[in-house]
Amino acid sequence: MTEPVQRCGVIAIIGKPNVGKSTLLNALVGQKISITSRKAQTTRHRITGIRTVGMAQFVFVDTPGFQTRHSTALNRSLNKTVLGAVGDVDLVLFVVEAGKFTLADAKVLSLLKPGIPALLIANKIDEVHRRGDLAPWLKDMQQRHDFTEFVPMSARNAKDVERLFAICEKYLPEQPWWYGADELTDRSEKFLAGETVREKLFRLTGDELPYTSTVIIDKFEEEPSPKHKRMVKIAATIVVERDGHKAMVIGDKGERLKRIGTEARQELEKLMDCKVFLEIWVKVRSGWADDEARVRSFGYE
Repeated sequence: MTEPVQRCGVIAIIGKPNVGKSTLLNALVGQKISITSRKAQTTRHRITGIRTVGMAQFVFVDTPGFQTRHSTALNRSLNKTVLGAVGDVDLVLFVVEAGKFTLADAKVLSLLKPGIPALLIANKIDEVHRRGDLAPWLKDMQQRHDFTEFVPMSARNAKDVERLFAICEKYLPEQPWWYGADELTDRSEKFLAGETVREKLFRLTGDELPYTSTVIIDKFEEEPSPKHKRMVKIAATIVVERDGHKAMVIGDKGERLKRIGTEARQELEKLMDCKVFLEIWVKVRSGWADDEARVRSFGYE
């Protein structure tokens, strides 16, 4: 009998903004580590999600959606992150909405490196009414790139996600795992705190708030508590471009800011399994997304 061997490899999830990459990453990891929002361009960083299934360890990299408009310092930083992620992986999941292909999709597809196997992930398959319409689309996609496999799926369907693991496993090299079997991300709790506040900010302001708004974590400290096994105090600053945006975030009598804080705190308590005290401030820093030094100081690569 041969001993079962461990497999471990890196899988990049790429696609244009808002095709469901972060939803897919969270489904694959089994827990929310990447923020999701109906607002395009929500993911800003290269986020690693880890999932160990049987003898295989999958290290997923969720990338920002490749930015094709507005060449700001922030967007240049985001695109550098995408290019870095695509070049050094064992497998690429190219996520596209089933039956659709836009110029933005084409720009992301052009980033794929030859020699790295790529799966065509036709996401949101549940929204396609006539499956027969997919045949010509699929033929067109195969002419655009030599995909190794075609995977129709919905990131919200557990069976589809399970099937994707089985498909991805054979592309992973035989080598020891890099992480513990129960680790889910290589990102710190401080990083996840900033992402959680940013998600609530975008979810509760809708399309009114420009996506250049960001969140800085000023303080993240564990403090002893006689009542709780673990207590964390977090101070965060929401950075916006204009005074009008600041008023929008704060809301009437501070109601919207209060709700952002409450929802973020509740989610972080669940995520970190501890008592969280969270205070949030709002500051105006106009033009920050065009300022290379400030973009770097705010934690972008």
